[in-house]
Amino acid sequence: MGNKFFVSDCEGPISVNDNAFELAGHFIDDGEKFFQIISRYDDILADEIKRPGYNAGDTLKLILPFLKAYGATNKKMEEFSFRNVLLIPGARETLGRVNQTMPSFIVSTSYEPYIRALCELTQFPFDHCYCTRLDLERHPLNKEDEIKLKEFHLSILENPEFENLERIFWEEIPEMEIGSLFYDVKPVGGEAKKDAVLDIITKFNFKPQNLMYVGDSITDVEPLRFARQNDGVAVSFNGNEYALKEASIAIISDNTLITCIIIDLFNRYDSNVVLEFASLYGENSKHAVKKFDVNPELAVELEKTNTIMKIITPENLDELIIDSSSFRKQVRGESIGGLG
Repeated sequence: MGNKFFVSDCEGPISVNDNAFELAGHFIDDGEKFFQIISRYDDILADEIKRPGYNAGDTLKLILPFLKAYGATNKKMEEFSFRNVLLIPGARETLGRVNQTMPSFIVSTSYEPYIRALCELTQFPFDHCYCTRLDLERHPLNKEDEIKLKEFHLSILENPEFENLERIFWEEIPEMEIGSLFYDVKPVGGEAKKDAVLDIITKFNFKPQNLMYVGDSITDVEPLRFARQNDGVAVSFNGNEYALKEASIAIISDNTLITCIIIDLFNRYDSNVVLEFASLYGENSKHAVKKFDVNPELAVELEKTNTIMKIITPENLDELIIDSSSFRKQVRGESIGGLG
């Protein structure tokens, strides 16, 4: 059957953070509102307009000139990220177990300093991570452009209309020296996440049907669809509507332990058994745990968590979107949980 392998997004399935949102809030004036505007704009470009060459998650590229204008540096971003990593309960143990069970990878849109911080905290190997690399120091910002960016920042807050954002991001900033950030930085989101999965498959000679992918947002649409269409396992963990529409299994939980359990089943059997387990779990969780010979130690711990798992169907999709999105906001906070 070949080696099974596990790939997970980071923010959502592993950590509570949205590091870019938090960085914007920390460095930029009224940065949380500013980030939410850019994130909505990102959703429109990626999901509605489907602009060629634009990937979901390119928000992380668009906000960089503004982070720089408001004093962010490589070192400051790194220090902030190290201080603020917040894991979903059970994540450290889950990553440890998963890494011992099968080859495991993190594919995240997050900036590299944050992923390095998370790897240090969880002892997950950084060389098994794909993330958004950047070096702010390589891109100089003169005083005149700094002032101009702060004016653009105010303009975006006062007038978040699509036409204004189009002008600023695709006409004004590319003409500035700092606009080189847009060409240099390649966020790992959308199609780029799928490319990362394909790179893993090529490097390690894996088969697509042996993939289990866990994601939660618009940046995971492509790899979730890839896993599902290739008979792998596609899991939405506290996902929003974008993730749920592409996944086969919906998990709504305050703990990552259930991820451990389905990885163990996937490793011992195959994707069909995981889907059978998820289906039965949705009807009678205790019966499912007993029937599928779940590790007794994990079964006891699972009972202490608040966990729902269901197969996603056209009939229950709308209800799952409401329940999962609502729970997502409870776990990650209203502001982060509401982002695409």
